[in-house]
Amino acid sequence: MYDMRKPLPVWEDLSTLSINREPEHATLIPYADIESALESERGLSPYFRLLSGNWKFHYAPSPAETPEGFEQESYNVSEWDTIPVPSNWQMLGYGKPNYTNVAYPFPVDPPFVPDENPVGSYRRNFMIPENWKDRQVFLVFEGVDSAFMVWVNGKMVGYSKGSHLPSEFNITPFIRIGENTIAVQVYQWSDGSYLEDQDKWRLSGIFRDVYLFATPDVHIRDVHIKTKLDEQYINAVLDVKINVKNYAKEKSDGYQIVATLVDDSKNTVFERAYDEVLSLNGDEEKELRMSFDVSNPKKWTAETPNLYTLLVTLKDSTGAIQEVESFNVGFRQVEIKDGKLLVNGTPIKIKGVNRHDTHPDLGYAVTIESMIQDITLMKQHNINAVRTSHYPNDPRWLDLCDRYGLYVIDETDLEAHGFAFTGNVSQLACDPAWKEAFIDRARRMVHRDKNHPSVIIWSLGNESGYGPNHDAMAEWIRTVDTTRPIHYEGAFDSPVMDIVSVMYPRVDYLIEQGEKINDPRPFFMCEYAHAMGNGPGNLKEYWDAIYKYPRLLGGCVWEWVDHGIRQKTESGEEWFAYGGDFGDKPNDGNFCIDGLMFPDRRPYPGVIELKKAIEPVQVYPVDLLKGQVKIVNRYNFLSLEHLEASWAVMCDGDAVQQGTLPVLHTPAGQEELLTIPYSCPTPKPGAEYWLNITFALREATIWAPKGHIVAWSQFKLPLEVPKIPVIKISSMPPLKWNETDRELAISGEDFRLVFDKFRGTIASLEYQGVPMVSKGPKINIWRAPTDNDVHQAREWIKAGLDRLVPRIEDIEVQSHKSQAIKVRVQSVLGPYSIAPAFRSVVTYTIYGTGDIIITTDLSPLKELPHLPRIGLQMRMPGQFDRFAWYGRGPHENYIDRKESALVGVYEGTVEEQYVPYIRPQEYGNKSDVRWASVTDIRGYGLLVVGMPTLNVSVQQYSTEDLTSANHTYELKRLDETVLNMDYEHGGLGSNSCGPGPLPQYQLQPVDTSFSVRIRPFARSIWTPARLSKLMPEIL
Repeated sequence: MYDMRKPLPVWEDLSTLSINREPEHATLIPYADIESALESERGLSPYFRLLSGNWKFHYAPSPAETPEGFEQESYNVSEWDTIPVPSNWQMLGYGKPNYTNVAYPFPVDPPFVPDENPVGSYRRNFMIPENWKDRQVFLVFEGVDSAFMVWVNGKMVGYSKGSHLPSEFNITPFIRIGENTIAVQVYQWSDGSYLEDQDKWRLSGIFRDVYLFATPDVHIRDVHIKTKLDEQYINAVLDVKINVKNYAKEKSDGYQIVATLVDDSKNTVFERAYDEVLSLNGDEEKELRMSFDVSNPKKWTAETPNLYTLLVTLKDSTGAIQEVESFNVGFRQVEIKDGKLLVNGTPIKIKGVNRHDTHPDLGYAVTIESMIQDITLMKQHNINAVRTSHYPNDPRWLDLCDRYGLYVIDETDLEAHGFAFTGNVSQLACDPAWKEAFIDRARRMVHRDKNHPSVIIWSLGNESGYGPNHDAMAEWIRTVDTTRPIHYEGAFDSPVMDIVSVMYPRVDYLIEQGEKINDPRPFFMCEYAHAMGNGPGNLKEYWDAIYKYPRLLGGCVWEWVDHGIRQKTESGEEWFAYGGDFGDKPNDGNFCIDGLMFPDRRPYPGVIELKKAIEPVQVYPVDLLKGQVKIVNRYNFLSLEHLEASWAVMCDGDAVQQGTLPVLHTPAGQEELLTIPYSCPTPKPGAEYWLNITFALREATIWAPKGHIVAWSQFKLPLEVPKIPVIKISSMPPLKWNETDRELAISGEDFRLVFDKFRGTIASLEYQGVPMVSKGPKINIWRAPTDNDVHQAREWIKAGLDRLVPRIEDIEVQSHKSQAIKVRVQSVLGPYSIAPAFRSVVTYTIYGTGDIIITTDLSPLKELPHLPRIGLQMRMPGQFDRFAWYGRGPHENYIDRKESALVGVYEGTVEEQYVPYIRPQEYGNKSDVRWASVTDIRGYGLLVVGMPTLNVSVQQYSTEDLTSANHTYELKRLDETVLNMDYEHGGLGSNSCGPGPLPQYQLQPVDTSFSVRIRPFARSIWTPARLSKLMPEIL
């Protein structure tokens, strides 16, 4: 055990980055033969042993309370708990998870950490097989948070820190053939924790794989692969640097290195031995350099992830294979020219996301299945890049990125954001005492990941201020690798950086940067479009600017997936926890619930909008009456032969013509005019005609099946459509009515309506004896704040928009002959405690047909912030649980997040419209709705018709509950259906951590007038589409 009497424990000793840790190198697994090396499955190697699995575990609140002598083989751990490795101990009930974004969860007094510093002690036995005799044996930890010591058979082996980085130890002197014991002690906090203040749950333990590998005494210690293309980007040079070390004390002679390149069909491209036979003295390491010309290899890009395999074989003096190392090789070249980032000579755009290693049940201990799910979903949503925020991800993630095709911004495990609260966020970056710790983290990342073709940018970390220590990191990286640019947002436009980087810029600022001509570097948004809750908005405007200006590199949406931790209520209802739910302090609440995906990888509506914004094929109208459109191929390397283009002419939601286009050959980055062979239909009165175009995969890929849609467009055909004649009031059935001081009762042939004059709204509405209204329409300005409304909602509440109540000033009833009645209600709307906010006039026109036209005129009475919404809300009995609409869908959409939603006819249940945002909030809106219907199982219900369009949503929960609830399980489902009929919503924006809605999407408090038509009906008599066109004469 470590002697606590020493003045500075090792976990607080800044000068001790490690003890006995091996020098960094690329990920290596020695294989016994060529065949198994080509499979590149580490389990096939007889010289690999995975130590992940069940370990014995002891949890102590502090280092002073750890079990003395537990590392000794004689120490009895049979009564200890059993814990799976990899895992985080907080996820298993030891201590508690703590979520904080910026603030350190301990006093900021570097390098010191609290005395109450929980410690996990691990033990297990492992076997060393007979065929490992006389070999060097190495122990690898791929990730341990935050610092740890390791013993083998009771002997101290070493110490390391740097949670998301590999630590390797040579344990040859400590092991024996047969059974051995390994002991590990992990400290929750260390001086390294000051460099790991990332926006994440603070979790501890051995969270990535632990394994052994065995090598001969003379061993390939490292391999560094570089590819360079010629000026035409056709032919390549493959440069390989190989480090061979003799771990024995005696000299070794006669060794030979052979390099073999194999293509994806397992054909040998070349095989060549190093020019010299190796002779190494004891403990000597030699560096070999080999260079190979490769004629026109298949190139690697995110769109064309062509991989080769490089085998580096070590043979002894008899020619016998001693070991074979296997590496993915992607022939690609990364450059910056004229403000653009080039891959293989072609400018690219980063259509990326930020990704943490996170799992709702396992914390940091992500499984390969979860990683495959992530990369599959990313590719299916047109994402081409990932920033490993804010640390190197699991090494298997990079293998997947190589294979599936994703560009990687590989980020150093370094963030010191919490120093912002001490007044100097750059404190550690400017402190020479921390320089080696900064460099150590960059060095370990670069050496681990340097051979991955998917890694195209190195990042120096995140939100750590900026200072000389960052410059020293960049300087060190350039001594090892000049093939990739270096990025760090905290440095902004420092000349040390190759890329200018920002977070969450406004669109107008982005355009300013795009227009700059005096900076030859690309401009990159390492974080933008904060995808927290119901959002983000205005992705289209970002990407319009990115495509327009060559200097704009693109960006990475924050972030890929929510960090919620799965929990269950006593009744078994599943929910996801966030900061504070475990009593953790400090915490940043639900700020970790900010992904495009739910924690369990169900997609949010926002990711569909992103898929549309970054789609690889865009279509623009040229002459729609002639079927002429312009196709723009946004791929950087692929032509369009791999896609099948289909089209359909839709009339009010029904396909009236459709077809498939011939194979398109539009080259990458080019455009062409195309004529779609439809004939302009003869318009039906009142009909709308749309042209829909989709692009789908012709063949299956590893990330999507055949027929997967990658892009889609829709255009309204500019036809001269005859108007449908309105229904004259004189032709309508007569009405009967009875008026008292309290109510107005109106009856038609098949409906009865009661108007409550005290409340100024409909009290009841029956159709063929079926009650359809439980609460009549009322003006609604409030919405349950979205996460992106968080700042603006304070202004809304200050203005009283969450608690407006009406005071009726006047009600006027007028009849028109006997076929229509008009009720005009004038009111003032105000909150308690402060002055009124609006004057309203709501006019209900009830026709003999059963139609009710509600016209709302709204005028602000004082200066107000821009508004959440303007509309009407009513309730129907709960059995009205079927919803259909002709508008944008099928997913939720809003004014600044509707490009992905095609206009069409959709239907489902009210329950299916619910988006279970982890912190409840506004959900379910459908924009540009022509008509909507809410019906019961028999087809009775209400038709809602826009005049001409409106926003409609149906909800199972009250706006009040959605506003006040903190978690989904707190919501109480109504026995009613809430029907919202809105003139408009304010935009969503991304103001939880970014800009608010663009001005054109803000709902201003100005005089507003809108109308909506409702009508009770039965589907057995009318279809909603047909009934929507039967417009009564306007009074």
